[in-house]
Amino acid sequence: MNTAVTANRDEIGRFNELAATWWDPAGPMWPLHKLNAIRAPFILDVLTDQGLATGRVAEPLSGLRVLDIGCGAGLLSESMASLGARVTGVDPAEHNIAIARSHAAKTGRDIEYLTGSVELLGDCSFDVVLNMEVVEHVDHLDHFMERCNALTRPGGMQFLATINRNPLSWLVAIIGAEYVLRWLPRGTHQWHKFLKPSEAESMLLQGDLEVLLRRGVSVNPITKGYKLTRFTGVNFMLAARKKNPAS
Repeated sequence: MNTAVTANRDEIGRFNELAATWWDPAGPMWPLHKLNAIRAPFILDVLTDQGLATGRVAEPLSGLRVLDIGCGAGLLSESMASLGARVTGVDPAEHNIAIARSHAAKTGRDIEYLTGSVELLGDCSFDVVLNMEVVEHVDHLDHFMERCNALTRPGGMQFLATINRNPLSWLVAIIGAEYVLRWLPRGTHQWHKFLKPSEAESMLLQGDLEVLLRRGVSVNPITKGYKLTRFTGVNFMLAARKKNPAS
């Protein structure tokens, strides 16, 4: 199985160890459960505004092919499938994929899960590419982004979420979250792999994707509640649409 080039072996091992806890909202992956509660509606709202969602109450993403890169055990993949999308989830951690398949079978979600990295997908293209909380965990970022951009069809959308690289993010996302509050296992993030919004936008633009919306994510350390904000100093999300040569 092809997990070469962009997949980092240390990261694969770390997430394989956590795979069994992924669907426990009170376990080590609780931040992703909280985050998923705001990112799924964000994605739906943008797709609706861009005319890519049907506007129907039931299954508004019906007919859309969605790729969830670094899908883990399928939190976001299942959210997209519940909205009617045809979802493919890919992750290099085989234990994650095993848990994802098992959980989808229990919930009745028809999702294609693949073990591997973006190189596995060849010349496929998707209406929506979800590049969420992944870029800070991969090797050879330029190549990874080239593949993500190529996998986004003309006229389609890519959503990118990661952590800004600045002194504040080091204090909040690493010292605060991993050492003081212990919300995440130590070593979950490496500050040098964080990405400034301007760098992320430049990489998207190189693939003919124009950023349409920028949002930050803030966390209340007392309630552990997540919400969208315009401040992108720590966690941020970008919504970008690929230019359509026919338009």
